[in-house]
Amino acid sequence: MTDPRYLKLAKLLVNYSTELQPGDRILLDMIDVPDEFTIELIRAVRAAGATPFVETRHTRVGREQLLGMNEQQAADVRDLEMFRMKKMQAYIAIRGADNMNENSDVPSDRVQMYSKIFRPVQDHRVNKTRWCVLRWPTPSMAQAAGMSTEAFENLYFDVCTMDYAKMGRAMGPLEKLMAKTDQVRLVGPGTDLSFSIKGIGAKMCKGDRNIPDGEVFSCPTKTSVNGVIQYNTPTLYSGTKFENVRLVLKDGKIVEATANNTKRLNEILDTDAGARYIGEFSLGFNPYILSPMCDILFDEKIAGSLHFTPGQAYEDCGNGNKSAIHWDMVLIQRKEWGGGEVWFDGELIRKDGIFLKKELKALNPANLK
Repeated sequence: MTDPRYLKLAKLLVNYSTELQPGDRILLDMIDVPDEFTIELIRAVRAAGATPFVETRHTRVGREQLLGMNEQQAADVRDLEMFRMKKMQAYIAIRGADNMNENSDVPSDRVQMYSKIFRPVQDHRVNKTRWCVLRWPTPSMAQAAGMSTEAFENLYFDVCTMDYAKMGRAMGPLEKLMAKTDQVRLVGPGTDLSFSIKGIGAKMCKGDRNIPDGEVFSCPTKTSVNGVIQYNTPTLYSGTKFENVRLVLKDGKIVEATANNTKRLNEILDTDAGARYIGEFSLGFNPYILSPMCDILFDEKIAGSLHFTPGQAYEDCGNGNKSAIHWDMVLIQRKEWGGGEVWFDGELIRKDGIFLKKELKALNPANLK
């Protein structure tokens, strides 16, 4: 018997996240996902009157492809994928992995080459389709979260099938406030960072692009960032785990970057000119996600967190920065993580992860559950 939670998640993705309409074509990009869930998703797509196109991938096979990838093959893959993506009105990617570090031994230059060449497909998908991306719960993810497999699966389905419509209603005042804000200051242990988001705008993320969700994002104007930020959560990028990442910025550019693996960190930040500028600033507040699990789709939504992202900016609420990199790095500001403050135009908006303004208090964990 199929897990009833599969049906609930499939319906959420089809009817709420991507809002499939009769006649739509959707690409289902399934990476190490159980066939039972893929089948439920196909059935939900058909029930909405849409047509499913399914790609089934495996992480270990993808690693082997990437190890031997040259520029010509990468360009051919890009062209084939772009042709298919242009046929689609919607896209759902579900990414599982038995080993979250599967690509850790793929050379940095190979990853950078492929990322640069393939970027137009990602840009088209982000800007021209209704899309949603999520993980699939695996023992590897449970281990990274310090949880049993069963407990992690329960958390996963609680988070991924929560009442996102309710959360969306609570986000409105924060989106409006960020959209009219000029100066932002972030303060905390090892962190004192100032920048402007004037004229950039803001966008709420309420389960219609990522699952899990729970953030409102904007972006610094490109050359306005000055100061230092010390992240307190681990981050996984291109199969390598980084801890204690510290960035120093001057006039928008990362001029100093250190971590437990400073060499590899700087290799990634040297991918292209845009990788050392910032492409996103966001506040996270999902009440079910409290601790990092080294998976960015979860970690960037942690209650009382923010992420400050080197690399590519979105077309929506972006500063025009272009890069093959988009690296969401997370800072948790709840009291038990060292605390911290977020200031908008000289007013303290959030302290130790708790929103202070009356119209924002609906986003605090006790009010969202």
